[in-house]
Amino acid sequence: MDTAELWQLIDDARAQVPHGGDAEAVAARASALLAERPADEIRAAQQVLWDLMARAYTAPLWAAAYTVNGGCSDDGFDYFRGWLIAQGREAYEAAVADPDSLAGLAAVREAAVTWEELECEPVLAIAWDAHLEATGEELPGDCFTIDYPDLDPGWGFDFDDAEEVARRLPRISALHAEQGARTDGHGRPVTVRGC
Repeated sequence: MDTAELWQLIDDARAQVPHGGDAEAVAARASALLAERPADEIRAAQQVLWDLMARAYTAPLWAAAYTVNGGCSDDGFDYFRGWLIAQGREAYEAAVADPDSLAGLAAVREAAVTWEELECEPVLAIAWDAHLEATGEELPGDCFTIDYPDLDPGWGFDFDDAEEVARRLPRISALHAEQGARTDGHGRPVTVRGC
């Protein structure tokens, strides 16, 4: 399985999920579709998935995730990138090239109002779950590697610095600034927690 085939799998899963926006449902459907393939393709999909995760491991995208989710730990950034993969290739490619483009996604605009965290840990387990379903065995640990690049030190500022984030990610910042205080979608204030 190569990158194009994995993206086709995600597209097929999105097409089979009502509204295509439920990332967890997309992950479950993608895993079920992948489980129908030979075990060697499932194992190859795991490497492709982690290569996509590594490609999206950038400080600008992390800053955008931090802004969108009201905070973002290491694990939270993994889950955010999982959510991003579930949005499909076009959204993923645009966000990796320009994280500020996330402001154009309907889910991100909605989350700016409701402060729903955009994350999806199950995407990280698509191949794992498919392999278990198809073979009855856990995915071998030696079938993939995770090789994250170094983060750009030019983005090594505190992501709570609203002025700096606004300078670097103006659309995302403006989207969240327009909403003012965080509310539950009915105008009631909510307590913010990190992701």
